[in-house]
Amino acid sequence: MFSLLADVNPYIPAPSFLNSGDTAWQLTAATFVGMQSIPGLAILYAGLVKKKWALNSAVMCFYAFSIVLLCWVLWGYNMGFGNPATLGPGILSQIVGIPHPAIDAVGETGQAAIPLAGSGFPPLRFAGSAMIYFQFVFAAITPLLIAGSVLGRMNFKAWMLFVPLWSSLVYTVGAFMLWGGGWLAAMGAVDYSGGYVIHLAAGVSGFVAAAMVGPRLLEDRTSFDPNNLIVALAGAGLLWLGWNGFNGGDPYFANADAAAAVLNTNIATAVALLVWLVLDMFALGKPSAVSMINGMIVGLVAITPAAGYVDGFGAIFTGLLASVVVWFTLNKVGKMALFQKVDDTFGVLHTHGVAGLMGGLSVGLFANPNMIEYLSSDKKTSPVNVTGLIYGNPKQVWTQFLAALVIIVWNIIGTFIVLKIVSFVFPLRASDGDVEGGDLAIHGIDPVPVYVPASPPPAPVG
Repeated sequence: MFSLLADVNPYIPAPSFLNSGDTAWQLTAATFVGMQSIPGLAILYAGLVKKKWALNSAVMCFYAFSIVLLCWVLWGYNMGFGNPATLGPGILSQIVGIPHPAIDAVGETGQAAIPLAGSGFPPLRFAGSAMIYFQFVFAAITPLLIAGSVLGRMNFKAWMLFVPLWSSLVYTVGAFMLWGGGWLAAMGAVDYSGGYVIHLAAGVSGFVAAAMVGPRLLEDRTSFDPNNLIVALAGAGLLWLGWNGFNGGDPYFANADAAAAVLNTNIATAVALLVWLVLDMFALGKPSAVSMINGMIVGLVAITPAAGYVDGFGAIFTGLLASVVVWFTLNKVGKMALFQKVDDTFGVLHTHGVAGLMGGLSVGLFANPNMIEYLSSDKKTSPVNVTGLIYGNPKQVWTQFLAALVIIVWNIIGTFIVLKIVSFVFPLRASDGDVEGGDLAIHGIDPVPVYVPASPPPAPVG
């Protein structure tokens, strides 16, 4: 069989545009990011929640990852990175792409193009399928982050409808406006790898969802201790190392830009974790493993929009600034009556929303124009670089602020509308019986049953 085929076509050359190194790195980076969702967030949530919610929390992650992939390849990718849909004059023609499938033979095997309208940059050196999958894992992790705001009481059926609607109608708009050559990109706003598109969006949307779904049981709000911190730390570790793909993959080439982004990511994360740990030790008198995870996440999120635009010193200051600000908003502002009315289970508004905002503003503050992102391998095209306030460009801070404001407003409005639509089909909150019973009531199984040793055999008589 094989020899016959070889006789007919002994050699099929690879496409001339394809570079094996860039292709391998892009697929590897995408896999790292995918592992942040499953198993990363799945086991992080499963370890941090109360025991009765461990299975449901993980299942929500696996479901969301799967349904977003289907939506993404059938219409979502081209809504975020395709040709703009003409919805009206001016800005209305720069907010979303035209929905259509991305998985025909041309879309999968043809040369991928950088989604920056009118940029003049050359196509990428890998196939469209690598680009589609890379951008999918970013789209997939965003609703999983939203889940962190509603764990412990959202109706699973409502979640099943919410995820594809939100991913299709809300996420794609933010992605197109900042990454697909849309309005905010044309305005000069930058988001290296998702501080606004993913984390600010998830923090705001999660808070809106938490408010509309309603709170957990009072007993769960007052006592929601982690059921397995070692499992949670394993999930956190997958997030940290998976972030190398998150930020390292966005130059689209296996080059110096990718390496700098990876190094900056780890520097900022280490700084934020250490700062948070010290702040907790002053406030609580002892280190806190859960809070240390929060500090790690804040550092990862904050450096995400800035990873390739700041140098190592900028990464240090980004991690430091974000950690201090988010620690304060979570532990002080979050205790105010206004925020206490909304039961944001894991404080996603703070650890992702505020952290993403601080990271985006840090671009405006610390972006070093000598950190150059080349969008071609031969450096013959115009490079991308950003100049921040400390290098003489205060306008970038204002531009980053305006972009954040647009993302915040859009996600408040879009998430509210999507949840209203869902509420007409399914109740947003699980039934009282499901909230009481957790995994056993919803899935009919206890994933970690209590071990009861068998009774010893009776002693022999006589």
